Amino acid sequence: QVPLVESGGGLVQAGGSLRLSCAASGLPSSGYGIGWFRQTPGREREFVGGISWSTGSTYYVDSVKGRFTISRDNAKKTVYLQMNSLKPEDTAVYYCARAFIATTAREKDYDYWGQGTQVTVSS
Repeated sequence: QVPLVESGGGLVQAGGSLRLSCAASGLPSSGYGIGWFRQTPGREREFVGGISWSTGSTYYVDSVKGRFTISRDNAKKTVYLQMNSLKPEDTAVYYCARAFIATTAREKDYDYWGQGTQVTVSS
């Protein structure tokens, strides 16, 4: 079973919304939480935000604060990334990953990664 599976990506116009899902039922254990990252060609993967399974506390990078919201459904072992007011610069492949200690911006704090889902925002 694949540990993490992202879905919900697609093409949207600037100003629109998308909701990404990260199904985590394949993980051997839940870990601390789930982080979302994104990557565009030629650039390093960028942390977007994260959520704790137990407390639901969230943490976002400044560029998405007020536009993106991360939530979780513990019963379904699924984390969501609601993206509103999308901008062309949000275009990227979005990944979810398991945080084993804390949902930080450091990739080394994540051990399981999904395959990614493409988000394209047209201007």
